[in-house]
Amino acid sequence: MILIGNDHAGYEVKKEIIKYLEEKGLEVKDYGCDSSDSVDFPDYAFKVCKDIKENDKGILICTTGIGMSIAANKVKGIRCAKVDNVSEARLTRLHNNSNVLAISALKDIDEIKKIVTTFLETQFSNEERHIRRIGKIDEY
Repeated sequence: MILIGNDHAGYEVKKEIIKYLEEKGLEVKDYGCDSSDSVDFPDYAFKVCKDIKENDKGILICTTGIGMSIAANKVKGIRCAKVDNVSEARLTRLHNNSNVLAISALKDIDEIKKIVTTFLETQFSNEERHIRRIGKIDEY
């Protein structure tokens, strides 16, 4: 399951991403706001992150992705990465086993789709050094 959340700035991008993912046959649950009227982004980050299960992935969209990532990482068990390109999307999954992606609504929609696809398709490396490092974060 892919859980998606957005604030007012991410509303239009969210609609595009949901359509894109559903066309790929993926199941998406929408936790975002339904208009471009101003809302508080933490409310939507928390909704997504509180419902993330072991094999779920989350996508959060706001103006920059920064606010959403800060809020998301307050939720126990969440490893949210604010990602700006395909390389970062691949590496955050490969090395950090991130379960939530935060992205800027200001990016080109085709680039966002590439980033989302890479994030969802990249598997965690399961290398001992990465497992150890994630463990240290989880224990803190």
